[in-house]
Amino acid sequence: MKFSRLALFAACFLFSGAHAATGVALVHGTGHQTNAAADYWQWGMVNSIRQGLPNQSNYVVINCNFEKYMWDSQAAGCLAGQLTSFINNKNITDLVVITHSNGGNVMRWIMSNPTWDSRYPNIISKIRWVNALAPSSKGTPLANAVMQGNVFEQSLGWLLGYKSDAVRMQQTSWMAYYNANYLYGTSGRPSLPKGFWNVVGTDVETAVWDSDSYCGGYTLNVGLEVTQAWLSSCSDGFLDCSSQEGAGTTWFRDKTRMAGGEPLSHNQSRRQCFGLDVILRNDI
Repeated sequence: MKFSRLALFAACFLFSGAHAATGVALVHGTGHQTNAAADYWQWGMVNSIRQGLPNQSNYVVINCNFEKYMWDSQAAGCLAGQLTSFINNKNITDLVVITHSNGGNVMRWIMSNPTWDSRYPNIISKIRWVNALAPSSKGTPLANAVMQGNVFEQSLGWLLGYKSDAVRMQQTSWMAYYNANYLYGTSGRPSLPKGFWNVVGTDVETAVWDSDSYCGGYTLNVGLEVTQAWLSSCSDGFLDCSSQEGAGTTWFRDKTRMAGGEPLSHNQSRRQCFGLDVILRNDI
């Protein structure tokens, strides 16, 4: 369980006598971000999470082009560059990475392929663990539908990116191939070098009279409820639970930890909803 990993980390830190400089990196999902702090996560989420740091300035919000394949220079290459700069500029020795959706795939690429890029080993060595919010580890039937020409509501444009390389990559058959040949952490494959802990969204709830339905944006949540028709009964509107739990270790499913037993839609799992930000803050 995760508390035992935290205890092990604390014991090793005390034994070593080192003074770890802890930092947190927020890694967005599918899309080409230029201001992810405001547009993807929103500043309330970012500022709440970084309160868990001994030095609240030791954080970075990644802005990369995750419309590309995960290994692309504008995706994993960009992420590696920004993480390396952050580690070097802040002298980070203990890095907690928080990812969302396809960001988990890009992080798994880095952790699974240390010889691909000379920057990867140093990044891996600094990572304590990755907290993966609704990771698309096994892809999504929605990507299959997009590539087959089905049309989704305009409100989902931020989520799907339409026919980008990232959406093509997240087709279920494609992710099965990548998981079997290039990525670690799935069943029957080598373990990832550092922990990959999943927060799983299990449902989408929308009702005009329910204030909880408005967290993260009511219209976006309604769109996600519509797309559940392509998914299993356990899903966050974009990903089946089986995909979110497809790599690494499940930390928790939403209803077991969220205030009021609320579920997290795929949109809400990147926002300051139902105490998620406090859980992530305390985990640092």
